[in-house]
Amino acid sequence: MSRPLRVLVVDNYPDVAETTVQLLSLYGHDARPALSYDEALRVVGRGFCPEVAVLDLVLPDGDGCALAGELGRALSDRPVLVAVTGWQGQGEKCRAAGFDHLLLKPADPAELLALLGRYAGRESRAPAQPAA
Repeated sequence: MSRPLRVLVVDNYPDVAETTVQLLSLYGHDARPALSYDEALRVVGRGFCPEVAVLDLVLPDGDGCALAGELGRALSDRPVLVAVTGWQGQGEKCRAAGFDHLLLKPADPAELLALLGRYAGRESRAPAQPAA
């Protein structure tokens, strides 16, 4: 049986962040948006502990890869990390930063929901597969 997940969605485009949050909420997930590196840290600092973090790699005030590392240090349980980028060839950079998955923009909503479905039915947050 699947369960809702806590998901942090970080994207510098407000429409993308809000649409993604609305989609995930429709499917029962507790999704919170952040439009920047600093805002993502504030959301976590206010007590939201995401089980999954969907991070754009290009943010106005930082890098999604650096944010992935910061979230890993700030949270007692490391979230599943999903990189989202419009740039091809970012797989090695994402693997080195500790991402579990990589989606290319525009991210396919069905692909994102299927990915979350892999974790929603599990008690463990261990990654199912490394970033491609």
